Amino acid sequence: MEDPPFLSNDQILRYGRHLILPAIGMDVQRRICNSSVLVVGAGGLGSPVLQYLAGAGVGRIGIIDADEVDISNLHRQVIHSESEVSNPKVDSARDSCLAINSSIIVETFNERFSRSNAIELVQNYDLVADCTDNVSSRYLINDIAVMCGKPDVSGGAIGTEGQLTVYNYKGGPCYRCLHPKPPPPETVSNCSDNGVLGVVPGIIGSLQAMEILKIVGQFGEPLSAKLLIFDGLSCSFRSMRLRSRSPTCDVCGDKPTIPNVLTDPTADLIDYNEFCGSCHVELDAKDCPSVSCEEYKSIVDQGDEHVLLDVRELVQYEICSLPNSINIPFAQMKERIGEVFKEIGQTDIDPLFGKPVQPVPVYLICRRGIDSLSAARLLLSKDAKNVINIRGGLLQWHRTIDSEFPLY
Repeated sequence: MEDPPFLSNDQILRYGRHLILPAIGMDVQRRICNSSVLVVGAGGLGSPVLQYLAGAGVGRIGIIDADEVDISNLHRQVIHSESEVSNPKVDSARDSCLAINSSIIVETFNERFSRSNAIELVQNYDLVADCTDNVSSRYLINDIAVMCGKPDVSGGAIGTEGQLTVYNYKGGPCYRCLHPKPPPPETVSNCSDNGVLGVVPGIIGSLQAMEILKIVGQFGEPLSAKLLIFDGLSCSFRSMRLRSRSPTCDVCGDKPTIPNVLTDPTADLIDYNEFCGSCHVELDAKDCPSVSCEEYKSIVDQGDEHVLLDVRELVQYEICSLPNSINIPFAQMKERIGEVFKEIGQTDIDPLFGKPVQPVPVYLICRRGIDSLSAARLLLSKDAKNVINIRGGLLQWHRTIDSEFPLY
């Protein structure tokens, strides 16, 4: 990128506290002002990234996100406000950035980052910031960054922990070098299902912004081939060295097996959801009996005998639960399988005939119907009988049965 010949008097005044730093000065600030950054995700990580990039004077910022602001976002997505609820996140984030610094350019894309738009977007910026929270997007962003020759500053936050690294920077490793194959879908966590302490993405996102400024400003030592790990409970950081670039990497290796769609117009990108085992669970799975919330409500109203097994974690169960339910978290079910069978009444033996008593139906529920489906499959694999998943879980119960049921 070419540096502008000078900073205006207004810019010198605005960025004065940068300019007097020996590590920054005029040259670095000029490079920052002449840079462009694409931020994928305007949520918990994207919020501080965008705010600090705008404040630092990054000349052109792109924001891509398809979601609308929700009240449940605001404890961590501090770029948004109550007045923006139900508005597109990209519009809310743009307005906040321009309120901080009206001299920059903010471009918005109210759509999902996908195979159809990724190349066109990334190639038009100097760097991409991965502020997403799902594995398929992480692979897609990584691959496109490699194909376009752009650094990928990647952060993650879940619970009270976070991590940060820089991929594809000056010969350093990319995400695929370190993770050639995606993790099993059932092991992947996200904020919606597992929660996050609001300040944690704020800390990681602020550090992402720092790495971005170091790269576009060409100062300091970026976190290439290093992983920074943050533990909020102990307020501790540790840094671990990562493996170097893999010559056999499918995307940045010496003989990549994933074609570069930028240089080969006939090539197609892979299906990232399929590659990641489709992180979207088939909720109406044919291998497991299921009922809708309306159907389960009818069963309750008729007084039909049954067992309701809530497989959420105890901390969630204590927030709210349906009457007469039993709580055994899905994460503990394999270890407590004997207790589970006892609780659902499938260990009883008929004293007259010496055979198992015909079990009553067992309905499983969780927050969204995903863990309950997995739990039902587990029980069926252990020869449990009459096991039925409640589709959509408690979120759907709130939407279709009881709008006063707590939503979290």
